[in-house]
Amino acid sequence: MQTLTIEGYLAADPSILSAQGSGKKRASFRVLETTRFRRANGEPGERTTGFNCICFNEGTAENYIEPYAKKGSRVVIQGHVENDTWTGKDGVEHYDLRLIVGDIRLKNRRERANAPSGVAEGADAAGGYDLNDDIPF
Repeated sequence: MQTLTIEGYLAADPSILSAQGSGKKRASFRVLETTRFRRANGEPGERTTGFNCICFNEGTAENYIEPYAKKGSRVVIQGHVENDTWTGKDGVEHYDLRLIVGDIRLKNRRERANAPSGVAEGADAAGGYDLNDDIPF
């Protein structure tokens, strides 16, 4: 099985759905990733690609994605790709690729309401170091 890692932003709030019969919850969402490039004539360009993602891990869907993932959240997702096929109401068969989430990391900037004065906003919670500072070596 091949693993795919993407980093992007949630296009909308995730949908938390319950499976018929078992009632197990899953999360469904779309991640947008934008690639910037230069055309042959030197003009800048960009291309946005959307990835349909689904997380079948009930604990992750309920305890992590539902309360914390919102439209515009920056995420890093690792998983594998599956083909999705279905027949529409008009009888036409549709095909799509979807990313089955194995691991998800939210990269939201949290507001530090109770941060001590003198600590920069981009500071690392573990050591109080500002990751935006220049490295001294």
